[in-house]
Amino acid sequence: MPPKYAQLVQTLQRRIESGTYPPGSLLPSENQLIQEFGVSRPTVVAALRVLREQGWIESQQGKGRFVRGRPAREADRPRTGQAYLTAPEDGSAGELLEAGVLTAPNRVAALLGLPAKGKAFVRRRLISRDGEPAELVSVWVPSELAQGTDLTSAEPLTEGIADHLSARKALRPDHVVEQITARMPGAEESRRLGMGRSVPLLAVYGTVRDASGQPLAVAEVLLPADRHELEDAYPIG
Repeated sequence: MPPKYAQLVQTLQRRIESGTYPPGSLLPSENQLIQEFGVSRPTVVAALRVLREQGWIESQQGKGRFVRGRPAREADRPRTGQAYLTAPEDGSAGELLEAGVLTAPNRVAALLGLPAKGKAFVRRRLISRDGEPAELVSVWVPSELAQGTDLTSAEPLTEGIADHLSARKALRPDHVVEQITARMPGAEESRRLGMGRSVPLLAVYGTVRDASGQPLAVAEVLLPADRHELEDAYPIG
């Protein structure tokens, strides 16, 4: 039987799809959900977080949570962060730079739920396009999850990292949350990507989570801003 938060997610999704909670309507409050389903507040909070991250609901400060409806079907092409968590490595022109336990950058540590300067396992690859370095990809995994897997292998993985962790660790990846920021590169990043220090980086972070919202891995994709353009398409309404 699925855990209580996952059961609550499924129940609320069914109610949204059936029209019990139509798009634009106010979702019952945390207290109302606790009373109706007889569950704890952390269970309700976890379920609402998953629904928000998946696009079923949205939060408006001071007003509550409103229903958006079933999320629009995603395009067949995966997003940047998602691609390096789900696609096999042997399908891309990449060079493995390192695979081992390192101190995670502050943002990655926060996404993995680690303390500042916490350590995690990282598998870092340099992706080339037309014979030139194009993307620096680091997939960070909690050290305990990396044990007993092929993530330390020097050979390209023949399955996506999310699928590999699922098979080896009996995990259930549920969704990916992607964030995009911009910053200036460090000296080593500039060297590896063959870019000037005055050129900014686009930094894409894709966090794969289970149904409870627990982070399983983070893909950190660094893109020289003068060589990349990110484009998205989505329906109106």
